[in-house]
Amino acid sequence: MDVKDPAAADLARIPLLAGLPDEARQVLSERFEIEDFGAGQRLVTEGRSGYAVYVLDRGHASVAHEGHEVRRLGPGDFFGEIAILGAGRRTATVTATEPGTMWMLFGTSFRMLEADRPEVASALQDAMTERLAADRDDTSDTSQRFRTSADAD
Repeated sequence: MDVKDPAAADLARIPLLAGLPDEARQVLSERFEIEDFGAGQRLVTEGRSGYAVYVLDRGHASVAHEGHEVRRLGPGDFFGEIAILGAGRRTATVTATEPGTMWMLFGTSFRMLEADRPEVASALQDAMTERLAADRDDTSDTSQRFRTSADAD
């Protein structure tokens, strides 16, 4: 397979990075590494140390927390930002549901960019906050639906 490095224009379609200036995306595109994955491959494991942020270029994956699927990911979605910006531990397991390609930005590259490009760190921080808030809302909605259907029985 001919895997190309992501260009700044590729990164512009990623919600996490879309608001960054073109120059910042260009710098980021030069730091991403590329990896292909197969269906069923575990991409990250909950509880383990995290060293990278990932963006799906092609393919789909399932995100599970404590063994329960909480989200599905597709091209343009990202994961891993919580571990490198937070406590360093993965908060979920991500498993590929079909073959694909992902772009990886390792924490060491991120730390170097953080000093030079604070807007990158700020964008990731904002995305992390939004994701955590959405997860809390999803958990509340699921719990409420379960209680409502259990009460109906």
